[in-house]
Amino acid sequence: MKKYLSIFALLLVLCSCGNSGSSGSSDTVSTFIPAPSQTKAESLHGLELPYMYGEKGSIIEHMGYTLSYNEKWRIPNWVAWELLDSELYGDFDRAEKFTPDPQWKGRQAYDSDYTGSGWDRGHMAPSGDMKWSSQTMKECFYLTNVCPQNHNLNSGVWNDLEKLTRKEARYYGCVWVCCGPVVDKGLGTAGKNKVMVPDGFFKALLTRKKDGTYASIGFYFPNEAGNRPLGDYAMSIDELEAFTGMDFFVNLDIKEQEKAEKSYRLKDWNIK
Repeated sequence: MKKYLSIFALLLVLCSCGNSGSSGSSDTVSTFIPAPSQTKAESLHGLELPYMYGEKGSIIEHMGYTLSYNEKWRIPNWVAWELLDSELYGDFDRAEKFTPDPQWKGRQAYDSDYTGSGWDRGHMAPSGDMKWSSQTMKECFYLTNVCPQNHNLNSGVWNDLEKLTRKEARYYGCVWVCCGPVVDKGLGTAGKNKVMVPDGFFKALLTRKKDGTYASIGFYFPNEAGNRPLGDYAMSIDELEAFTGMDFFVNLDIKEQEKAEKSYRLKDWNIK
């Protein structure tokens, strides 16, 4: 598998700044909650960004996350963000209202596409990770950050993994996250705008442990009801890359990347 820093990935890094590698839109006022304590791990902005082979998308940067948007499917190809310990102490309430993304002027989903469809509006970057700013909370409810998702999955193991990721960010100081849909044939479409219903969802996690080494883990969840233990959905990042056609954490030092991605340990992530 190719392991190199592509020109595409490099451009993404050069564009990233601020929290989670994103600058935020200039026409939105943000309220930021200062960190109550110093972050326990070194922050490397841009480390969460992947390289994608095959299906291409348009890069959209928000304050809290970066995404690759697939206009044909009306869903993201991937959504990536850096989750810091210092970002977990905000108290901004959920925005609740899902809206089109003002940064995308082309075709996209609308809230009405999900109404009565039988599918949840499944966040990729979750609201629980975006409580540190009024702007990030609002932006995580943009429909470019949402996919049609089975309700049992959305409220079950997908939610369990989101909670676990926040717990590990508190412990390690930082977790780099990339997630998104997996579309093979798809499970149909939703709404007037024919929003693609994914076959499943992936999530890739990376952290820097207290001894300075890196730990990673990947997950794949079919877009269906299921309540198996999280460990049953886990795999190495190398395995997830082969499955999704993406190259994760390409901006990590090549030797560290190869070492971290070839295997995973559930205990590094407090998974039994």
